[in-house]
Amino acid sequence: MKYLIMVYGNPRSRAIWESFTDEQRAAGMTEHLAVGEAMAAAGELILSERLADPSTATRLRGQPEALAALGLPTDGPFAESKEQLAGFYLVDCPSPERALEWAAKIPEAALGLVEVRPVWSGEIGDH
Repeated sequence: MKYLIMVYGNPRSRAIWESFTDEQRAAGMTEHLAVGEAMAAAGELILSERLADPSTATRLRGQPEALAALGLPTDGPFAESKEQLAGFYLVDCPSPERALEWAAKIPEAALGLVEVRPVWSGEIGDH
């Protein structure tokens, strides 16, 4: 089954990252690369990407008028929460427990900023 392991950021985690020395930042990125390489070596990594800063994104917001179906672009931030998706790992694992094992190895897990969610595999119209 496929699982999306989402890594979030927030003002607190961003402040921690910005307080790091260049060497500490390099070490953090090395940890992410090591986790990704281990997932790939296990044959369970499908895709992993680091996302650009949320301020660079655009969200389509629906409008109640007749043009609602088209949506209108707006600049971020988007969510009511201060947390934003920072990156992800898409894995194909035999169990949810295995996906959680991988997620626990991601550095941001220690800050509570990692979420694991199964990829929906139903048909259109299923809930």
